[in-house]
Amino acid sequence: MSFEKVAILGIGLIGSSICHAIHKFGGAKAISGHAKSAETRAAALELGLVDSIHEDPAEAVKGADLIILCAPVGACGALAAAIKSNVQPGAIVTDVGSVKGAIVRDVGPHVPPHAFFIPGHPIAGTEQSGPRSGFAELFEGRWCILTPVPNTPPEKVAALEALWTGFGSKVESMTADHHDLVLAMTSHLPHLIAYNSVATAADLEEVTQSEVIKFSAGGFRDLTRIASSDPTMWRDVFLNNKDAVLEMLGRFSEELSVLQRAIRWGDGETLFTLFSRAREIRRGIIAAGQDTAAPNFGRDPAKRS
Repeated sequence: MSFEKVAILGIGLIGSSICHAIHKFGGAKAISGHAKSAETRAAALELGLVDSIHEDPAEAVKGADLIILCAPVGACGALAAAIKSNVQPGAIVTDVGSVKGAIVRDVGPHVPPHAFFIPGHPIAGTEQSGPRSGFAELFEGRWCILTPVPNTPPEKVAALEALWTGFGSKVESMTADHHDLVLAMTSHLPHLIAYNSVATAADLEEVTQSEVIKFSAGGFRDLTRIASSDPTMWRDVFLNNKDAVLEMLGRFSEELSVLQRAIRWGDGETLFTLFSRAREIRRGIIAAGQDTAAPNFGRDPAKRS
């Protein structure tokens, strides 16, 4: 199933990767783009990501039967308001944000009644950002979650699902609230822990910053990779999914207290049991095809060059 014209509003990692994926796998006959930055607009044309690029998002969506909001979660409401007068009848409006309740709240009121609103979230990414960071294979073997609003025609959901499966993704639908709870645990909390761990290391008076960098072991090194993600995007994630994140953070704190007591009192059995359980979960993630045991987690830097 192919769209006549896809409008990509935001040409960062995800937006540029969607453009690459369409060029490689199909899914649309034409691509228009929007970016606020003149530098990004120039890069999008230079890289051949889009057929046309626009400073005004309303111009980008003219004639588009699929509109994908690829901006930070906190910016999507204003973006939807800016384009609503030019959304054509029958068009699908979707997004790629990792918080869905806030998208429904902020974007939904601006989607015209003659269009169809299907929030989405491709669970894929790297720590890189910008129009030059994207690559067509980003979505291969990854999940894309759709959270259609009530009364969305099944054929519209199927059309959007076909686009993502064409990119190599596995697609599942769920409610926005359930999505936000799941992602608070699998994505948002780990990022919060990574940011805080790196900040703690940077604040240690007994250890210089040069030593932190020089002697970074694998665990800390991988935390810094996560913590190097786009700060604007993650600020918006935590502000817009705060209830679910606080719930998961509370559970994490309780488990951390158990670990603290076990270490303090030399309770090796508790530590071994918890570490063994965590190890099995890691093996399950690899078995499910969501990562690899290969060095560097199987990431090929050449794909992001």
